[in-house]
Amino acid sequence: MVLLFFTRGKKYVLAQNKYILEVEVKKRILAVMACALLALSGCAKANVNESSTSAESSVAESTQPGTTGENEESLGSIKLGGLKGPTSIGLVKLIDDANKGSLAYSVDFDMETAPDVMAPKLLNGEVDIAALPVNMGSVLFNNSDGKVTMLDISTLGILYILEKGNQSIKSVEDLKGKTIIAHGQGATPEYSLSYILSGHGMDINTDVTMDWKSSADEVLATIENTDNAVVMLPQPFVTVAQTKVQNLNTVLDLTKEWDALGTGGKLITAGLFVRNDFLESNKELVDEFIANYTDSVKWINENVEEASKLVEANDIIKAPIAAKAIPYCNLVSITGDEMKSATEDYLMTLFNLNPKSVGGALPGEEFYYTGK
Repeated sequence: MVLLFFTRGKKYVLAQNKYILEVEVKKRILAVMACALLALSGCAKANVNESSTSAESSVAESTQPGTTGENEESLGSIKLGGLKGPTSIGLVKLIDDANKGSLAYSVDFDMETAPDVMAPKLLNGEVDIAALPVNMGSVLFNNSDGKVTMLDISTLGILYILEKGNQSIKSVEDLKGKTIIAHGQGATPEYSLSYILSGHGMDINTDVTMDWKSSADEVLATIENTDNAVVMLPQPFVTVAQTKVQNLNTVLDLTKEWDALGTGGKLITAGLFVRNDFLESNKELVDEFIANYTDSVKWINENVEEASKLVEANDIIKAPIAAKAIPYCNLVSITGDEMKSATEDYLMTLFNLNPKSVGGALPGEEFYYTGK
């Protein structure tokens, strides 16, 4: 509109004095242009500030828990399952990173106290990836016509024998005739102890009396009220028990006893398993998850105090106990051919002991995900 005003002025003044008009108009046009540039500069500055504020808001929103899956670059989401104990401890950094939106996918975490509750959730789609005892992964594979695949060894040996009161147990042979309070019937604890006892000429069904409980918490409640109790527990529940029960001492490290037999390969507690239909549709996501889990375990082992706070935040155990227990939880991330070889040896040991412990048959090569 301003330029139109001066155009009209130009026609009027030209009739009187063309030269004076041109000089005057040029001066006014220059002045208007200068004002316009200043105005535009102010607008641009306002727009930059508005854009900056908008960008900062977007970044803030993208770092809020659960927003990663909505990001255009997201690989999707994972329904992740774990057990209350070391299998979930190894996941806490990954879960925290996902909640902060710093991973390429979102995570919905579900935790149970018993593997026989979590295992069906993997098969029916309530979870996509689950941390489970390795022998249970094999059982699922055999009982579902191969619908699950092993991704990773997540936890090695974590089992211990403890004795309350007088320390009468100095060796495996001293367990003969004892009643052993334990949790984990039909899973790693039962088969590990059975293998170790058999290596010393004993049978778990005849030479000891097993008092199986449904949870580690029930084990703790029992030994608190039992004099001279003998108990088998995994970390971190060993540390929990020793903070609650006076004069409860670790007398046998079952990982060392397993290794001493020299015929069973590595003692493996747990691994990560994926449902095959999820793997087939989300290979890039699964590969990213495995890499993130490896980073999670490394960070936890190197940053115990900080990791213990995440353990408590995920309602696994209290941070002070976690800080003491993590160095003894044997958290690992073993993948690919090394995972396959170690797991085959371990499952063979269990199969020779009791074929039912692995689902009646050793799983084939398709059970192991090597990233190929």
